Amino acid sequence: MSTTRKILIALLAVFIIIQLFRPDKNQSTAETPNDIFAHYQASENTKQLIHTACYDCHSNNTVYPWYAEIQPVAWWLADHVNEGKSELNFSEFASYAPKKADHKMEEFIEMIKEGEMPLKSYTMIHGDAKLSDEQRAELSKWAEELRAQIQPNIK
Repeated sequence: MSTTRKILIALLAVFIIIQLFRPDKNQSTAETPNDIFAHYQASENTKQLIHTACYDCHSNNTVYPWYAEIQPVAWWLADHVNEGKSELNFSEFASYAPKKADHKMEEFIEMIKEGEMPLKSYTMIHGDAKLSDEQRAELSKWAEELRAQIQPNIK
């Protein structure tokens, strides 16, 4: 058997074995009483935009694509979602202290206005998450209004 063939067989074996090691999925069926929209108003359009463009990485419930079942892609997605949730978790937003919530919305506005979010790697596959300039303006305006509600509570 040639060396190339042995290497290919070994790589295939490793690929098959790693399929057995799966990360936990970010899917929750539980009520999310601290969800941002349970405590703060937004138009239905704004809610839909945030759910479509943000919630997969920034909430407690991700809608996974088919390729999330393949390792090592699932590990990369799990890491990406965990990192996103550590930066901003809309499902836990109401549990943030007012100062933290204000700062998160300030960062949200900056990322949206500068086109840094949603990530290009996400919108390449999720075309409906691409935001137009008008949608970015709508989200920024909503976040500014939210900050105005939060700021009086900062101590």
